[in-house]
Amino acid sequence: MQPDLQNGDSYIVLINDEEQYSLWPDFLPVPAGWQETGCRGKKQHCLEYVDEHWMDMRPKGLREKMSRGTHGAV
Repeated sequence: MQPDLQNGDSYIVLINDEEQYSLWPDFLPVPAGWQETGCRGKKQHCLEYVDEHWMDMRPKGLREKMSRGTHGAV
């Protein structure tokens, strides 16, 4: 029986090298380029984790360029 994702069952929170987050069904393999954060559970729980940890939506590379004062193209 497949999990009922519409009702919020069985998610994991993933993060990539650019420190962007994603919710992912926990029954699927983690896609290349992503890592588990350690947060797992119902959709609402995972969304709360992302809200708490993803404070700046800009990709890491852009944040680093902007902090160095490099405002050119990414």
